[in-house]
Amino acid sequence: MVQVQRSTIIGAPIDAVWQLLRDFNAHADWHPAVAESRIEEGRAADQAGAVRRFKLAAGGELREQLLALDDQRHRLTYCILDAPLALIGYVATIELRPVTDGERTFWSWRSEFAAPPGEAAALARLVGEEIYEAGFDAVKRHFGQATGPRRRVASPAVAAGAAVPGHAVVLAAHGGPEQLQWRETAAPPPGPGELRLQQSAVGVNYIDVYCRTGTFPLLRPGEVPGMEAAGVVLDVGEGVEDFAPGDRVAYAGPPLGAYATVRTLSAQLVVALPDFLNETAAATVLLKGLTAEFLLHRVAPVGEGDTILVQAAAGGVGSLLCQWASALGATVIGTVGTPEKARRALALGCAQAIVYREVDFAARVLELTEGRGVAVVFDAVGRDSVAQSFRCLAERGHIVSYGQAAGPLDPLDVAGLAAKSAKVSRPNYGHYAGTRAQVAAGSRRLFAALERGILRAEIGLALPLREAAEAHRRLEARETTGSTVLVV
Repeated sequence: MVQVQRSTIIGAPIDAVWQLLRDFNAHADWHPAVAESRIEEGRAADQAGAVRRFKLAAGGELREQLLALDDQRHRLTYCILDAPLALIGYVATIELRPVTDGERTFWSWRSEFAAPPGEAAALARLVGEEIYEAGFDAVKRHFGQATGPRRRVASPAVAAGAAVPGHAVVLAAHGGPEQLQWRETAAPPPGPGELRLQQSAVGVNYIDVYCRTGTFPLLRPGEVPGMEAAGVVLDVGEGVEDFAPGDRVAYAGPPLGAYATVRTLSAQLVVALPDFLNETAAATVLLKGLTAEFLLHRVAPVGEGDTILVQAAAGGVGSLLCQWASALGATVIGTVGTPEKARRALALGCAQAIVYREVDFAARVLELTEGRGVAVVFDAVGRDSVAQSFRCLAERGHIVSYGQAAGPLDPLDVAGLAAKSAKVSRPNYGHYAGTRAQVAAGSRRLFAALERGILRAEIGLALPLREAAEAHRRLEARETTGSTVLVV
């Protein structure tokens, strides 16, 4: 199946945007591709089962049916009944979420369909660009929001080679989320090998929490956290040949400093974004996606016939591991904290999802595998979870410990690993995605998986950049699913 997802931020309150989109017959009023539309059989336009028949401005006619509409969740789902294109079994969902300042709306538009051999990429690009992206721009114009290339900050300063003013989230002191404070900053002109970005979206990752608390000694008071963001190149320094002003780019990895509106940094770990991937999605998927890439393809390669366990299967990296491993042919068992997250894990490709608060998950894993255990455990939990992961492991199995969301790891009994001839890995992101060549190779594989629909960049929480502290609070409380993004 082909999966297409796009998202954007609309500069209007959620109720106003929803009022426009919930009318299943109103797209002729705002979407440039639609010439005219009517609801068949006189049904109400917001009634499940209603069928709209519409003509395209470029010619051709479609029939689509409203499958579900939820005013509480600001979500509607529809399918194509008849179309001139081979979008086989096309089902799409529009979902809105408020950006917490109350005046902006996060809009996700996603779909799934089958395509004839050789046509998947072209159809995915058509749906993503000519339907979704064009629709986003039209609704932004409807609400008086500028579209087209992202505005440049302080272009006179750029032209004069001066610092560009902006804002950043700065660590006041190691400690709780309240230590993240909003301050004025400036991005200096790029030096040799550097570029300067106007950032549009910043990814939030659990390593940001470790840095804020001082668990990882990477961030000092007075510095800016964050390892992942996307935006537009303002200008480049001497020797930078791969990028030019106006390019859409993203980066993931040290040095820290991503929680900012403008930033100057080395071009070494920056990647150009493919046309199908917007900046908001890129800022949520690059670091986690590169992590999933090296975990699955280089640290502990999995494939057809393997049974694996993914701890925190509904989280940012965990959700990508589940999707990718399943596509590689592995049978995936996931652990999650709530029944709601269990449903999400199943939708992401898990064959079984275990709510670890309700059962002894290690015993359940052994039961599901008829006592054999799993070939690989991907463990992002930490504290005493390695001991539990060891219980789940098959002989000659591999524990990959790549996080410690529950706290520091207990000392490891190396001699005890002999009971199963087990391996334990503790991979460091910088050793797998710390050079230009490594990032280029990993991002090519990641972008291909995203374009083919193997992976979806799902945003679970979007907040303004200045509310980074609230994003950290929710992340630590395990209130989030999918990825968290801070919008500039």
